[in-house]
Amino acid sequence: MLNPNLDQIQLTQDDVSRYSRHLILPEVGVEGQKRLKAASILCVGTGGLGSPLLVYLAAAGVGRLGIVDFDIVDSSNLQRQIIHGTSWVGKPKIESAKNRILEINPHCQVDLYETSFRSDNALDIAQPYDIVIDGTDNFPTRYLVNDACVMLGKPNVYGSIFRFEGQATVFNYEGGPNYRDLYPEPPPPGLVPSCAEGGVLGVLCGIIGTIQATEAIKIILGTGTTLSGRLLLYNALEMKFRELKLRPNPERPVIDKLIDYEEFCGIPQAKAAEEQERKNVQEISATELKQLLDRGAIGTEYVLLDVRNPNEVEIAKIPGSVLVPLPDLENGSGVEKVKELLNGHKLIAHCKMGGRSAKALAILKDAGIEGTNLTGGITAWSRDVDPSVPEY
Repeated sequence: MLNPNLDQIQLTQDDVSRYSRHLILPEVGVEGQKRLKAASILCVGTGGLGSPLLVYLAAAGVGRLGIVDFDIVDSSNLQRQIIHGTSWVGKPKIESAKNRILEINPHCQVDLYETSFRSDNALDIAQPYDIVIDGTDNFPTRYLVNDACVMLGKPNVYGSIFRFEGQATVFNYEGGPNYRDLYPEPPPPGLVPSCAEGGVLGVLCGIIGTIQATEAIKIILGTGTTLSGRLLLYNALEMKFRELKLRPNPERPVIDKLIDYEEFCGIPQAKAAEEQERKNVQEISATELKQLLDRGAIGTEYVLLDVRNPNEVEIAKIPGSVLVPLPDLENGSGVEKVKELLNGHKLIAHCKMGGRSAKALAILKDAGIEGTNLTGGITAWSRDVDPSVPEY
């Protein structure tokens, strides 16, 4: 529970009217609403999770909100990032978020940090705030948020989402566990697909983000039982919640400094390995592929292999491509199909952005099949060759 000095906090007539449904709750009341007005929360990220939680924290009357983000609004965000609107596409997310927050609650102080959250600025950014909420989508920043909160002694309200599943908890609160108790070591780079690769149900972000906002409000009010020590798991397809117990690991290393989290998570090593793998694979640009297509070489001299998932093909397709999904190549069943398709032809492979097709070509190379990778995948095709093919 936070212990602000409430003597100098007053509720105005507008506050009483605005928060009347809070004030009549015995668990909130006048003192609780003053606590909310005195509180400060830093949200790292204004994406799928940051959007709903910022909206509800502003509406609840949290007096000061800090936002860290350096991205711009893209039309693909609007399916889930409800704080942003169509008119803000192409503009900074933090400006869009501030505009919406002040529309909801003009009395909220909004601090903007248009930068990445890094080891050299995390402590300075987070220090003035009572609570930090993790709305990020990558492992290096999650470890950084955690470690900064541990060093500063601040609660870390955590959430994550993928496809139809999400999880939430509270780290580093009243002697409870932190993120490193859940994940002592990061997963290998590329093992967990991003939302851009795997997709996410838009409303899932609202559910998990709203749970994060609820936990932050409970910490401010000092009421109820938080998720500290409990990992809440949610499956939207089955509409089921379940819990896992979390305990501090007495043998976990002491966190007394911020490190290079990209290095810790193996990102530079993975990029170097990927770059080396790319050097070993021939590449073709989207415009070069267009030239082959125009002269009728696709299907007569070349097989254009699409290794995406079938549902992605329904969204967008390069003419003349043949689908053999990457999972089929990984389990071996698709390798024989590719051999049959080739029948003496040369191979070009593509996916959405080039990563999965590079993996596919590595698998096929082990089977004795050489091929060429489409640089940038079908996304490059949409941007450089045929804008009528939708980007997704």
